[in-house]
Amino acid sequence: MTCWLIFTLHFATNTVREIYPALSLGDHLSFDVSEYNGLHQDIFEIPGRGSFINNNPGASIIGAVPYWLFRPLTDRIVDRVNAARAGDPAPGKVEYDTIYPLAQEFLQKARERNLDVKLGLAAGVMQAFAMAPISALGAVAMFWIFLSLTGARRVSILLSLLYAFATPIFFRTAQLNQNALVADFALFAFVLLWRPIRSRSAASKPFYFLAGLCTGWTVVLDYSGLVAVAALCGYAFAIWLAAPAGERKFGDLGRFGLGIALCAVVLMAYQWSSFGNPILPAQSYMPPANFTELGYRGFSFPQADLLLETAFGLRYGLFTSAPILLAVFLVPLWLKKTGRLLERREIVFVLSLTVLFFVFCSANQYGRMQFNTGVRHIVPVVPFVFLLAANVLLRLPVIAASMIGVIGTYWSWCLAMYRDVEQGFGIFESIRHITLEGFRLPWLTTLERMGFVSSQSVIPLFLLSGVLIWLLWTLGANRKNVELSWK
Repeated sequence: MTCWLIFTLHFATNTVREIYPALSLGDHLSFDVSEYNGLHQDIFEIPGRGSFINNNPGASIIGAVPYWLFRPLTDRIVDRVNAARAGDPAPGKVEYDTIYPLAQEFLQKARERNLDVKLGLAAGVMQAFAMAPISALGAVAMFWIFLSLTGARRVSILLSLLYAFATPIFFRTAQLNQNALVADFALFAFVLLWRPIRSRSAASKPFYFLAGLCTGWTVVLDYSGLVAVAALCGYAFAIWLAAPAGERKFGDLGRFGLGIALCAVVLMAYQWSSFGNPILPAQSYMPPANFTELGYRGFSFPQADLLLETAFGLRYGLFTSAPILLAVFLVPLWLKKTGRLLERREIVFVLSLTVLFFVFCSANQYGRMQFNTGVRHIVPVVPFVFLLAANVLLRLPVIAASMIGVIGTYWSWCLAMYRDVEQGFGIFESIRHITLEGFRLPWLTTLERMGFVSSQSVIPLFLLSGVLIWLLWTLGANRKNVELSWK
């Protein structure tokens, strides 16, 4: 609940492409987004079939659930606003304080169609009740991993909070995003196979079917999930081989494969109903865009410069976005020591997944378009890179590890608050602006630029959130004490 609250507080108002199918699903139970044509460059039309986004539908399906549940409330708000505007059918130019003309143009088009309030409310609902709780659950999974490995509750809490707020998970959770969801579902699948929270003496099997569902859903979210599927399939087979001969049943692998197959059916059904072909992805039908001429629709051989940018670029590099993850480069020294927390099998899996994802991202030429979105395509490796980095942090002196944690969290927090990486020195602009100009919240900044609220401090909101978090932990501790006294 702590992570959920903080993630939601830092909601960003970006109307990303995945929001449009979520709206159509919640409104019409359809993936056709024809009513939103012209609002996003990633929406394209297929004559006779409708309009669709050029990506997989997994994030939209997830986002549609809370949107549909909250429709009675959001529809009422939208209807009241539109009724109040009825006397002004030609609103004129919408004022929005921005240096980006496309943002101004988008808001103007949305306002002319009376969609601006609907899009804003929908984005908020999807972030607060889809992205935020799923990423918060990922932090809980990290807590149980470290609690099982270290046996230290306080250390596990601190590490799980570092995972949530000192890595790009914080930045990407602010809006509906398929890359962060791939990271979450890959982590869930890994935990379901590994079962670190089981009792050391327990002879329980991995949750093969649930792990298969989580694994398969990474591809429904994004085709980069194929990398996660390959790595997790290898890991599932290694887990199966490690089981005692009497407990090793082919049915276990079958259940894992069934979970993946069901997700494949979902994706193929979407592609068939939308494009008329169950195999070809949406990218096969989209009109030419930047980099589509390279390789197969923008996917070519790995490029060394893109690999370097993905790792250390000033605008979307993984390690420049989250310097706490640089600790992973000390892993070779750590591996030489005894008493490591991760076993060889898990280390091989983590390294294999990470290397494969970096290679994939260096071949995906659309990665070069992250200059205005920030770190994104490589985000699925964050949970696993953090596992290695955390093992290194645990072997550092307490003062050194604490300083790294504080600096890493502040760095990530600045990025989550400022968000604009396109100007100046990219990621470093967020640290400069937040440090010199003060804290901000993305959604509140948008409201200020639209003229709905005047410029004001966000400190009261931070203090209120701090009080709520303190109450959560205090009430939780008191309830635990009561239960122990009763026992």
